[in-house]
Amino acid sequence: MSRAKRISSVAAIAVAVAVLGAGLAARGIGTTSASSPSTAKLQTEYISLVHDVGPSVVMIVTPTGLGSGIVYNAQGDIVTNNHVVANAQALQVVTSSGKQYPATLVGTFPPDDLAVIRVQASGLPPATFANSSNLQVGDIVMAIGNPLGLQSSVTQGIVSAMRTAIPEGNGVTLPSAIQTTAAINPGNSGGALVNLQQQVVGIPTLAATDPQLGGGAAPGIGFAIPSNTVTSIAGQLIKSGTVTNSGRATLGVSAANTGGSGALVSSVKSGGPADQAGIKPGDVIVAVGGNSVTGQQALADVLVTLKPGQQVTVDLVHSDGSKASVPVTLGQYA
Repeated sequence: MSRAKRISSVAAIAVAVAVLGAGLAARGIGTTSASSPSTAKLQTEYISLVHDVGPSVVMIVTPTGLGSGIVYNAQGDIVTNNHVVANAQALQVVTSSGKQYPATLVGTFPPDDLAVIRVQASGLPPATFANSSNLQVGDIVMAIGNPLGLQSSVTQGIVSAMRTAIPEGNGVTLPSAIQTTAAINPGNSGGALVNLQQQVVGIPTLAATDPQLGGGAAPGIGFAIPSNTVTSIAGQLIKSGTVTNSGRATLGVSAANTGGSGALVSSVKSGGPADQAGIKPGDVIVAVGGNSVTGQQALADVLVTLKPGQQVTVDLVHSDGSKASVPVTLGQYA
């Protein structure tokens, strides 16, 4: 795995809270000394946040690595990233107090990189989730998780931007994401991005990479899935184990890369939008709605900007080399 998806070995350290100048500046505090009432109040807010929200963030251990999760309700449901638990044959949850519980998978929704697992345990404190549509650039946030296996670690930053269509790779594109300066490292995935009201505003998922750094993490650029997306998907998974109202458009195809000349249709869902439009395995999708498609990831990037029920033109190259443009009414990814 790459970026924030890479996983390291388990270690344990105490929580450390850093009061950073950037966070103070975002509050209009500037360089006020640590003895001032405003700075002391902010530090108290930080410490209270970690004390109160920290127990709702757990470590998730799999046979191949680890990540983080958030206690979603009092019944033991825990929300996390799909890439943390994908293909895991066994799941173990470790609380901030060190208690360990085996977990079972409730359901996953790979397009939004979200999953829910469950433990049989009482007394786990659920987190409170905010309305992420109220977030503003400049809001102070803290990321709580288990980066590099350092359990219950905390980093601090601000909301840098609200982004759309953020590619994770492997054909996964997040429809929306919170960009933050709070450091996100391997093992933070699935944890909590929290505001000063002690509410979860997002789930840290990945860090940007810089080709000039040899593919290493770009400092100060991380992304989190907004809490509104998290609660919508997690609620459906807990209720039925599946997602029927994703709000995401789909063609109903599986695609593969062609080396930059389009997305090769490897399979077509029977009765789906592409099937109804006459698209066949072996066709190469080169554009959707006038947007060029160079491969699997590009196809995902285009579809995430569209809506179920929307009609678009799909440009194809058939296996015999002939070209065609067909109208397709997009379905809902479920």
